[in-house]
Formats: sequence, C-alpha cells, structure tokens
Amino acid sequence: MNSLEKINVAGLVPVVVIENADDAVPAAQALMEGGLDVMEITMRTAAGIDAIKNVATNQPEMLVGAGTILTLDKCKAAVDAGAQFIVSPGFNEEIVSWCIDHNVAITPGCVTPTEIELALSYGLNTLKFFPADVYGGVKACKALYGPYKSANVSFIPTGGVNLNNLAEYVDQPFIFAIGGGWLCPTADIANHRFEAITKNVVNSIDVLLGFDFAHLGINQVSRDVSLSHVEKFNEAFHFMVKVGSSSNVAGGVIEITNEPYLGEHGHIAIRTNNIKRAIYYLEKRGFTVDESTAKHKGNTMIAIYLNDDFSGFAVHLLQK
Repeated sequence: MNSLEKINVAGLVPVVVIENADDAVPAAQALMEGGLDVMEITMRTAAGIDAIKNVATNQPEMLVGAGTILTLDKCKAAVDAGAQFIVSPGFNEEIVSWCIDHNVAITPGCVTPTEIELALSYGLNTLKFFPADVYGGVKACKALYGPYKSANVSFIPTGGVNLNNLAEYVDQPFIFAIGGGWLCPTADIANHRFEAITKNVVNSIDVLLGFDFAHLGINQVSRDVSLSHVEKFNEAFHFMVKVGSSSNVAGGVIEITNEPYLGEHGHIAIRTNNIKRAIYYLEKRGFTVDESTAKHKGNTMIAIYLNDDFSGFAVHLLQK
C-alpha cells in the first residue's frame, strides 16, 4: 500500500502543528492509540522538520507527511527527515515536478478549475482543497467534481472541517480523505493532553465509518417456512412483506432465509459509509473478514462477512 492508498483507506489526516519537537512522538502515539496511523506535520513552526524526523525514527509504523510546504528547499528537507508525502496549500510547479521526479506523493492545493487542470497536466488527481470552509466546503467539491469525474479527481478538504461537520464529507465519492487540526489540536499537544487527542480520533473514526444496524437475518429451512414467518410478522405488526429469490423480508429489517446460510441462527447486517475503510479499522480492532463472501457492484464492494461469530449470528457489512 503506497502513501496515497494509505491516506485514502484511513480517511482522516490530522494536520499537526508542533511547537516543541519533543512532543511529536507522544502526539503520534496518541493518534495511533485512537486507531489512526497517518499524520501531516506542518512547517508552520521551526520545529516541523525535527518533529518529522522524531516520528519517522521512533514511530516507523506511522505514515508521516509534511504540510504547508512552500519552497522546494523545505520540501527536500522534509523528505530527508522522513516525510512520506508532501502537502502544499497551493500549486507550486517546482515542488510538484520535484516530487513526481523523485516518486514522492504530493497533494497540492487546488480550488479552481484552472488549478485542477494544471494538476491533471502533471498526472495528479488527488488534490488538497483548502481552506475548505472559505471556498464552499462539500458543495464546492461536488460542483468541481462534476466536470472532472471522468478524470477521477478527488479532494482532501482541510480548513474548517471538525467533528461537528465531518459527517457532511465522509460518504461522498469525490472526497478522498478529510484533514484538519481538530484531530490533534495544538493546545492539547502543548499541554500534553494526549488522552484528549486519542478521544478525538476515536470519535472521528466512528463518524467516518458510520456504523449502524441494517437488518436481522434468521435462518430457515425452506421457502415455504420463510414465507409463513414473514407473513406472521405482517399479520401481527403490519410489517410489509418483500419476497426475494433467496430470502424474504418483513418490515425492511427482518430477513428470513429460504435455507440456512452463515451463522448458527442467522446473521446481523451492519451498514457503513465505506466497507474498505471499515475492514481497515476492524482489522486494527482484531476482527477479520472472509474475502470469499464479498459481493461487488462494478468495482465497489457492497457486502462482506466477518470471520467472527456473535452469539450464534454471523455479521456482514453493507455499503450504505
């Protein structure tokens, strides 16, 4: 998995301002304890380069990048220090060319069609959108995506994104990832409130994944038995019946199969904003998936079962 792939599956990019380079490793550890192993350390302070070096040396499992890169010299220094990706607030052709020539991932800031087309001319289609709140947020990203959808343009909005409006971005196909300082606030770093950073990350990942209950599946032995059971729910509760080829559904949330499938009793379906990200974070929590059960619509995975059993029920993820 390269740097951009890792950023995409992680979905969140903390924009981290370090005043004291000694705080960089504890900040990285706080992010990782919350489940996030990506961070962008900005060059807004004199400690930026040393902070990157400290994280790259002491937390090699953290994908660390450099943000607010304004000059080629600073870009080179950041990469020498261990930065694995570069983020610039605008489109600097000198920096972009160097990164491409040296196989360093870069996401330059682009907020207009002209800038997007310049990026595309360099072969770049993953772009920073900054400051997102000033330039129209998710609505602006959607509008810009329209004419460039065929070029697979996607955005990493930062600036004005926080836990309160994160949900606006997380399920949009044109949003590659979401960045911001709310994940790792400068004040929390400076005051060593690392537990607060971890809590921010946990809460943000919950919003990113958007897990919720979809339906309960109950195993049965035949189509006739399945139909009789969903009709019983209809008779008792006026739950509308939907007849299917392999199962039948009552009230949209109770699925009764025509024959036994996974799970001793049946299955529980959990919806998520992004199955690929859900698998990534669930694996960090110790849960794996059964790839043989994956279902796709085109190139998009829309369902997959976990290997784990929950009280006699299999569990599968559903793409919202």
